[in-house]
Amino acid sequence: MKPVSDLRDQVGESPVWSPAEQVLWWVDIDGRWLHRHHPATARTQSWATPERTGCIALHAQGGLLAAMETGLWRLQPQDDGTMDTARIEVVEHAHENMRFNDGRTDRAGRFWAGTMVRDMSLASDAGALYRYDGRGLVKVLEGFITPNGLGFSPDNRTMYLSDSHPSVQKVWAFDLDEDGTPSNRREFIDFTQHPGRPDGAAVDAEGAYWICANDAGLVHRFLPDGRLDRSIAVPVAKPAMCAFGGAALDELYVTSIRPATPPPEQATLAGALFVDRPGAKGLPEAPYRA
Repeated sequence: MKPVSDLRDQVGESPVWSPAEQVLWWVDIDGRWLHRHHPATARTQSWATPERTGCIALHAQGGLLAAMETGLWRLQPQDDGTMDTARIEVVEHAHENMRFNDGRTDRAGRFWAGTMVRDMSLASDAGALYRYDGRGLVKVLEGFITPNGLGFSPDNRTMYLSDSHPSVQKVWAFDLDEDGTPSNRREFIDFTQHPGRPDGAAVDAEGAYWICANDAGLVHRFLPDGRLDRSIAVPVAKPAMCAFGGAALDELYVTSIRPATPPPEQATLAGALFVDRPGAKGLPEAPYRA
């Protein structure tokens, strides 16, 4: 697994491949940056964001949909380095100092994102999972400390969600109805039985669930029945989220977090975006469609 560029994020998250543009988008949450990497030219461009951005999704009408601190925003980056921004939905957080965290669209183009209290040491379960289809933010599930690992099966009938807080470390599976209602919550992975904490995830074309093992420097692949298939090493301790990209969707991109004092042997790579060919293929992310 190799770094993509010299860029180093504070909290690299939410990689999303755009098949139409043949580029990878991702964010630096605490750095307040939106990035775009074009593999064909090896060019990476960045735009400052008005708030911390937890996650992004492609927008069917162009640009991106972003979940930030105060709500959902429409982002339209321009090649000249400017960006048009507009907040389109305001979220009513349960407490102060909360923000959106992990999220993505499901296969039907609905946008999902979780919220969390920024100070994880408080272990506050005020976090919730929201769904957005253009008719207002809907709180679907609540009681999470750090909602993470959101993913959807190829047929969109199973939803995966984790809580990555050290006191929880679980991944659950839900049945997902056609109208976007999750039910039949069940434990999918007890992450205390595996190295690392559950972080961002992706689902491949075979329905396997890939999830970053934060603090362990690994990305795990779990089969749909919950069995661990294999693990891939990342050259930093804190991989954050993974996504499939490339023209054939056979490249695995992995963002990472740069701790305040990275280990000396990882100091030059912590916070980098990495890429590898793991021998599996992904599925294109559905753009958000109201």
